[in-house]
Amino acid sequence: MYQVLSCKDRVRLPAQYFAMKLEDALTQILREKYERRIDKEAGVALAVWNSKAAGDGIVIPGDNAAYYDVTFDVLCYIPQVNEIMESDVSEIVEFGAFLTMGPMEGLVHLSQIANDFLTYNKKTASFTGRESKKALKKGDHVYAKISTVSMKMSIPETKIGLTMRPDGLGKEEWLAGKKAATDAAPEKKEKAEKKSKKEEKKE
Repeated sequence: MYQVLSCKDRVRLPAQYFAMKLEDALTQILREKYERRIDKEAGVALAVWNSKAAGDGIVIPGDNAAYYDVTFDVLCYIPQVNEIMESDVSEIVEFGAFLTMGPMEGLVHLSQIANDFLTYNKKTASFTGRESKKALKKGDHVYAKISTVSMKMSIPETKIGLTMRPDGLGKEEWLAGKKAATDAAPEKKEKAEKKSKKEEKKE
């Protein structure tokens, strides 16, 4: 889930930034401080903008800088359990598939890809279902649900578990095939009923 947060901070502005426009200098320092950093409650800070100094800066004798109380906006991304997401497969490995999730990646474990026994093909880096013949490879567009989130203090350490087994999730082609089968079911039932009535009349 993406969200925009309004934040406050006291920023130390070194003398080398004095020649710049104040808002641009403050934004540059705040970006270096916050962007790509993780807060367990807010998530990953993706972008900082709209920096505004609240009043004049404070100069401390002996410190070659000025201090400003600053308000600014931050765009954050935080994965939420049970959130449905649309993504692409970024990598296929023997134990599952990785999906891109904004600045992160989530793992769909082999057991959570489909309701079928899947075979991993090392040469093509893909999975194929034994009965359903469903295939999954790198670059496929899919729908998945976030099942577990373990937020850490860095992006590589953060672990996100995904599932594609519930109805309405998975590869787009799988969903289209299931819809076609569902649409055809009433027609098959109607034909079977007509056939049964004809056989009854013959008797």
